[in-house]
Amino acid sequence: MTEKTLFIELFQPFAQYRNPFTFYYAQTYPLPPKSTIIGMLQNALDDWYGLEHGLETWWNLKVSVHGGFESIFWNYQQLIKATKTGISLVRFRGKPTLWNQNLPLYGFPITSQRSPVLQQELFNGWIYIFLKGEDSLLNEIEDALERPKKVLSLGRSEDVVFIRRVKFIRGTKKTAREVAINYPTYVATSVEILRKKEYPTYAIPVRVIFKNEETPVRHKAEIKANTFRDVEFKSVIYAGAWTFLKFKEKVGLEEYSIEGKTFKVVADERASGWL
Repeated sequence: MTEKTLFIELFQPFAQYRNPFTFYYAQTYPLPPKSTIIGMLQNALDDWYGLEHGLETWWNLKVSVHGGFESIFWNYQQLIKATKTGISLVRFRGKPTLWNQNLPLYGFPITSQRSPVLQQELFNGWIYIFLKGEDSLLNEIEDALERPKKVLSLGRSEDVVFIRRVKFIRGTKKTAREVAINYPTYVATSVEILRKKEYPTYAIPVRVIFKNEETPVRHKAEIKANTFRDVEFKSVIYAGAWTFLKFKEKVGLEEYSIEGKTFKVVADERASGWL
């Protein structure tokens, strides 16, 4: 049997998990990345900057996310985009002039500009989240989600979620060379161990810390004009529904059965669904 794991089931009517590596349109990740999930949990506990539990405790949480959405659609919106100071956007009386709000973003000399952009959005999603970490933090997360004090969102502030179920569960450890994926998920793995290599690959944020120079921000009042986001990305493959992950060798696997639903989490040094 595996150690205690906290299971969270969510329903989300709309979502947009912005992929920062897309520019001409705003692509969404197919599932929320780890950093987005941690942000929702910090919000639920009113511990945005880890002042109470500590940043390392938060970011050391192991997260495995599964699920999917009914459809994808496109929304035409105005978004704030970054541009470097000194780049000519228009010419006024022969002089290069920045045609934007000239507002600073996270680092000099980046400024902002509002532009109409096509935004990819997700509709009608069921998200299943598995968490491992310090028991005290998991217990507090369970209490906060069972009796939320506020409306919670996952991704954008308008992307509200409805908590369907929160409970502690235990899984069964196995090994397998082929893993049938019933519910889409992320797996961090190298292509060398995969037999099939056609899975979509994403670089997702797994750790985000706001910093003033090298000092982490511990309170909203500490955010300044030169505060920046220190982001760590991890390469993952996206395994869609009813696909098989085929490995060259057997890998560790954790299997969870919850009221007729079976979730499989790859748990191996060479490949892992725990982010």
